[in-house]
Amino acid sequence: MAAPNIVNVANIYAKTTYLTPAVTTAVVLLANPAASSKVLKVNQVLAANVDGTNSINATVSIYTNGAVAQGSAPSGGTAYPIIFTVAIPAGATLNVLDKSTAVYLEEGTSITVTSGTASKITYTVSYEDIS
Repeated sequence: MAAPNIVNVANIYAKTTYLTPAVTTAVVLLANPAASSKVLKVNQVLAANVDGTNSINATVSIYTNGAVAQGSAPSGGTAYPIIFTVAIPAGATLNVLDKSTAVYLEEGTSITVTSGTASKITYTVSYEDIS
């Protein structure tokens, strides 16, 4: 898994994506496919509980060897949790990661999310696509 030299890059694109998983198993929020010739600098991950009554658990992980399309189950590899089964109060948003704790996704890695209840947590990720 190679990553471009970020001192000498040609392109940096600011991007944001989001997902409300309809399942309670791990799914990919953001993937950097193998052989992409990119590194993704993740600046922020938010988890918003859209349930007006109940607290919902959330897990966010960096996943090795599982970079598949957003919303898909990771394919192989190992999950390394950033947060693990954290209860998010009804109507609240948790700042899981921000620029002070930014992470880089090298080729073939992804960020996966797991919600305790289907369709109740919306995850938003802001990142830089560097190539």
